[in-house]
Amino acid sequence: MINSSIEYLKGVGPQRASLISEELGINTLKDLLYFFPYRYVDRTHFYKINQIDNTSLDIQIIGSVKSIEEQGFGRKKRLVVFFSDEESEIKLIFFKRIAWIKKFVEISKKYVVFGKPNLFNGVYSFVHPEMELIDDINFSLSTSFQPMYHSTEKLKINNLHSKQIKKLIRAALNKLKGQIKENFSLEVINQYKLISRAEAINNIHFPENKEKLNQSIFRMKFEELFFLQLSILTNKSVNKKIKSYLFKNIGAKFNSFFNSLPFELTEAQKKVMRHIRKDVLSGYKMNRLIQGDVGSGKTVVALMSLMMCIDNGYQGALMVPTSVLALQHFRTLFTICKDLELNISLLTGATKKSDRKKILTNLENGGVDIIIGTHALIEDSVVFNKLGLVVIDEQHKFGVAQRAKLSNKSILNPHVIVLTATPIPRTLAMTFYGDLDVSVIDELPPGRKEIKTVHKFDKDKEGVLLFLKEKIELGQQVYVIYPLIEQSEKLDYKNLLSGYNFLSKYFSRLGYVVSMLHGNMKTEEKNQHMEDFLNKKSQILVSTTVIEVGLDVKNASIMLIENAERFGLAQLHQLRGRVGRGNTQSYCILKTPYKLSHEAKYRINVLVDSSNGFDISEADLKLRGPGDIMGTRQSGLLNLKISNLVKDTDILLEARKCANNLLEIDSQIINPKNKMIKEYFIKNYSEQIKWARIS
Repeated sequence: MINSSIEYLKGVGPQRASLISEELGINTLKDLLYFFPYRYVDRTHFYKINQIDNTSLDIQIIGSVKSIEEQGFGRKKRLVVFFSDEESEIKLIFFKRIAWIKKFVEISKKYVVFGKPNLFNGVYSFVHPEMELIDDINFSLSTSFQPMYHSTEKLKINNLHSKQIKKLIRAALNKLKGQIKENFSLEVINQYKLISRAEAINNIHFPENKEKLNQSIFRMKFEELFFLQLSILTNKSVNKKIKSYLFKNIGAKFNSFFNSLPFELTEAQKKVMRHIRKDVLSGYKMNRLIQGDVGSGKTVVALMSLMMCIDNGYQGALMVPTSVLALQHFRTLFTICKDLELNISLLTGATKKSDRKKILTNLENGGVDIIIGTHALIEDSVVFNKLGLVVIDEQHKFGVAQRAKLSNKSILNPHVIVLTATPIPRTLAMTFYGDLDVSVIDELPPGRKEIKTVHKFDKDKEGVLLFLKEKIELGQQVYVIYPLIEQSEKLDYKNLLSGYNFLSKYFSRLGYVVSMLHGNMKTEEKNQHMEDFLNKKSQILVSTTVIEVGLDVKNASIMLIENAERFGLAQLHQLRGRVGRGNTQSYCILKTPYKLSHEAKYRINVLVDSSNGFDISEADLKLRGPGDIMGTRQSGLLNLKISNLVKDTDILLEARKCANNLLEIDSQIINPKNKMIKEYFIKNYSEQIKWARIS
């Protein structure tokens, strides 16, 4: 019954049901009950008209209609209702649905009017307030908190405002009386002092009082986060039991690679390598996330792991989000491994057909040790001989299904290492990656100097150019980044070209060369401009965010970001990480117009004040919320109805602890006392369990 269609509710029908589904994603009675209010208004206090002051709050008054008057013509037509509480009078003004309101409003009848007072020329009025006949709202008068529901313009046009949605929810609750089952054991309910599920759902929509409302909100948040964490921890438990290859040997390839490194590993890198070594000796599949700030040396750890894989007779795959990064990794590895007799191939969408055919044949025959590529690696035509390790760089750029597809290209499940240079706050990590083992590289290589970040305005253009000229004269190189955002791609492209032309003209007079890089360039052209910059043939690289991840030019020490106000915090931090990779003092210049929004100022100030990726990620989380930070592909994993991972950290930690304790005592959830938990879990979370996510 709870999963029956809303179509059969009084006042809905097929047409409205289709519209509600399209606009709000509500299809069943359960969906409707879990469409929670976004706020509540106190409807117990009534104002006198002469008590109204300049408040920003919605208020309510009781009175009667004295007269009705239509004023103006055409588009300027409006309906004015003269409303009185016997002591004073106020105007209720309506610009829309005038014919319907004229039918509804009757002179001398008593109404409750609810809305926000408007002050114009010293006189208060209500514009489009809610009006209810006092005889119809006995229930409302006895309820402290009235729920307010999100609607859309399309729904409002079809008379599905917050008030109508509230009526549908009331009808659904009446229809389901006695049918809302409990999904927690008595033990959990008592331990966390939870009210029943039925009581919580009723009171979250129609609260008896403030205390009952708070109890209901806590109950529903705890429930949502508990089952989410139970799903994650169950997947982790499943992953821990998946058989995989044993990497017993530390052989010639690993040792030669390690000995050829021109630097000492940091203690943090050594610690992560010990984690990986333990994983690949267990006989079970490794699922490890390696977090580390830009420039912390995650790639070296991944490459050493690939050497370990090859020493044990298996193939390795490194999947990255862009062809620019794939090419860079290929060149880096090819250079380091030139004396190791390794077969390394590069596969991207731009790989020539003849080369592609040869690579795929060699890969299937075992003639390729390591393949580096983009999404091209997950195509059905890519077949491995013996895939033992998958490394996924900048994982948030890929969806779960894409990562799973690469991992499934092996007889046994290959080991998986996931890299991210976007530090993730703890609450997000335990939710998005709670089924992975997490290692953190929290130490930068020795000799690295902190990047100096400064904020400059457009009016400072001349001073910025002189600074660039001064640094280039010292033999240093410069990145200049322009935004390229889909919604305004043509305009952004024009700005990029304009900036490139200006800088080329300005610096060519001084004998310097400017290169350009953006996503729309042909691969050959892109590679040539990269080569010129890498080989110091050009001193400035004008680019879009195509260089956001991976480009590693140690001589580049200045990052100038034009229109920095248009970038997100994480993106700015990533871009800044492209410099500071050598021993020279590096700089990041954030250039913006003088007028900035409050949010843009906040982002710029955070970047100027901090170079710690985890601090920046926490600030970003507070600003944008978890879905945006993790990317659209990831945010769909949550689908939270009431919880907020930023505000509800304490509840999340308690819910995870509760789920963890349950699985420790009853790993298969077979104890009769947990029957309700298991039934609800299987019914609502079976899809997540099937994934056994590899992230």
